Amino acid sequence: MNDAVGLVVIGGGQAGLAVSHELTRLDIEHVVLEKGRIGQTWRDRWESFCLVTPNWSVQLPGHPYDRDDPDGFMPKAEIVAYLERYADRFGAPIREGVAVQTLARGSDSGFKLQTTAGQIQARTVVVCTGAYQRPHRPAGASTLPGDVFAIDVEGYRSPSALPPGRVLVVGSGQSGCQIAEELNEAGREVVVACGRAPWAPRRLGDRDLVWWIVETGFWDAPLSSLTNPADRLFANVLATGHGGGHDLHLRTLRALGITLAGHFSGVEDGRLHFSGDLGETMAWGDDRYAQLMELVRKTAREKGLAMPVIPLPAPFDDRAPEALDLDSFGAIIFAGGFRPDYRQWVRIPGAFDDMGFPLHKEGASLAAPGLYFVGVHFLRKRKSSLLFGVGEDAGIVARSIVQS
Repeated sequence: MNDAVGLVVIGGGQAGLAVSHELTRLDIEHVVLEKGRIGQTWRDRWESFCLVTPNWSVQLPGHPYDRDDPDGFMPKAEIVAYLERYADRFGAPIREGVAVQTLARGSDSGFKLQTTAGQIQARTVVVCTGAYQRPHRPAGASTLPGDVFAIDVEGYRSPSALPPGRVLVVGSGQSGCQIAEELNEAGREVVVACGRAPWAPRRLGDRDLVWWIVETGFWDAPLSSLTNPADRLFANVLATGHGGGHDLHLRTLRALGITLAGHFSGVEDGRLHFSGDLGETMAWGDDRYAQLMELVRKTAREKGLAMPVIPLPAPFDDRAPEALDLDSFGAIIFAGGFRPDYRQWVRIPGAFDDMGFPLHKEGASLAAPGLYFVGVHFLRKRKSSLLFGVGEDAGIVARSIVQS
């Protein structure tokens, strides 16, 4: 394949499909390139994976959730099926199995894409490769002996696929907590090296947590609302959709018998070492809980809603192990979140900040006219990468392309 194409969308997940829908609606010819299959990132999650947000919050443009369980939580197979129906509904011009290896400026004002199917020349490119690009491991991971079974979240499938022995989960965001709970239910002894993540009850009054998150405008917070741009790397609010949805955070993990420890700092003399900061981590999470609950109270007062009962955080004993024998562990799972990885293949100088996030205005690159980004965590707002909010950014970018 050696094509000249007017507009290329890279990525066939919710961001790429939302952009394709908006471009189609505006009669803009384009092609969507997907390295795997539609929704490949969802396909690659572990076997029991399901949404943390209720099905009603799936709101891609032109095709909101279309089944009969709005308050349920779709497992990954249903998420993929929804995305496939979405693509079929508007005839998304998608080429599956085509990976973009490099993106660079072309000889004129356009772009040159080297793909597994050949080279493509394009005048406009929209990068929609998602928020989950490069799994992050702490510095201490480099001290692990080479014979230790260690994987990232994307390599985890099920408890039965792991070697016997205790399991260390490094990271306590949504994925880390869900995997720790699943391993515990399977009878595995689990230790979680905890990081900072906000938490909240699954339900407040007779409403799901996400209903309150929408009502309070929490998801509409812009990047400028953060004290530090690096705060966009913090985890999402802890919860789970398993079993119809329930509370899931550090206190619930400990109540299950899971051992909690501080940040993982590395291996020395055959022992896993942890920082003595579990109490600080819990206090940070409790502070974020208090902030979110005050936002709920404020919203209830301003909108005349029934004030939900908001429980105080239960007392927490912050005693935790600071060293454990490595030999007793059969597996280590790194669940410390993800970092941007655009620079590995987008060869456009000045396109990204120090953390690797795109430098842009309303999704339009500041480094290269004709280059756009959608689906980036906190691209414009806290909801920018979510099934609930990515459509807003997709519409803005599509209209910008028309006007350019």
